[in-house]
Amino acid sequence: MTEAEDQRTNASLWRTVRTVAWALFGVRNSGKHRQDQPALRPLQVVGVGLAAVILLVLLLMGLVYWLV
Repeated sequence: MTEAEDQRTNASLWRTVRTVAWALFGVRNSGKHRQDQPALRPLQVVGVGLAAVILLVLLLMGLVYWLV
């Protein structure tokens, strides 16, 4: 993999993380979403989405455990 491909992959991964995070909060602007959509890879979106949901559940469980 060349350096340009590696940078493009990192940028795409960051863009995917950012898009999934905004989608979880439900405040994503539709214009920005359309702008990011061509660079998103479906497998990355699914992977990042699952990781984000698991992390959110673990954080909530930890918060409940800490409060109780």
